[in-house]
Amino acid sequence: MKPGILARPWLQILIVGTVLFIGTEQAMRFTGNTNYFPTVILLGSFVIPITFVTYFYDNVRHRHISLPLLTICFVVGGVIGLIAAGILEYGTLRTMSIPGIVGVGIIEEGAKLIFPVIMYIAWRYRHQADGLLFGIASGMGFAALETMGYGLVSFIRSQGDIDVLQQVLLLRGLLSPAGHAAWTGFVCAVLWREREKKGRVAINFKVIRAFILAIILHTLWNGINSLGGPTVLQFIIVITGSVIIAGISLTLVILKYREARRASDIHNNEL
Repeated sequence: MKPGILARPWLQILIVGTVLFIGTEQAMRFTGNTNYFPTVILLGSFVIPITFVTYFYDNVRHRHISLPLLTICFVVGGVIGLIAAGILEYGTLRTMSIPGIVGVGIIEEGAKLIFPVIMYIAWRYRHQADGLLFGIASGMGFAALETMGYGLVSFIRSQGDIDVLQQVLLLRGLLSPAGHAAWTGFVCAVLWREREKKGRVAINFKVIRAFILAIILHTLWNGINSLGGPTVLQFIIVITGSVIIAGISLTLVILKYREARRASDIHNNEL
């Protein structure tokens, strides 16, 4: 007998995390006590990313990756990626020109791959499903930490406006699966798949093409969102463009997820 939907860990995390976030945020509103701020921003930044990673961990058949290792990838991969991206982007972010936006895409997509590539070189985790999980975990760790930074900055700039903080946390949290996680998960799935097919490290055209596609989607995402302004037309352009890019990004990672599941089923049947 299959367990009910409420018994699924990812849904439990989502429900409990959401309830805790709402409760803490309302307590902060009611009391005006800023001591609640760290808890609010932590829950708001991490609930969706952890839920997304847990969903894929529960649904990809290979179990070579332990939960502690995936947690390390989430935290360490996210921190390393954020540090590397922050240092390299220091000059780039001063002017958000077209070359600057492209540069940000290249830097961040490369930075998020640092920890997964270490796992890739280690050669112990050899299946496409492993690469998908490492990529999603590292991308989501990066996204969660980045959201915390944006949330803190928005709270300070708005002089403690909780509504502004809530908008930033909810918007970035809900969109994070269609951004950093999808792009890095897609690239890592292709990277691991090519090695699995060749039986050796393979940085071929398909891997490079996947990385370039992730950069293009990232660049378009940043470019479209930089167009936001007071006019209705600008708002429509930003929303429409974001939905299209999010749809493409999620489609790519879902296709790789299904591909990894099929490969896992074949592998398990051969055992």
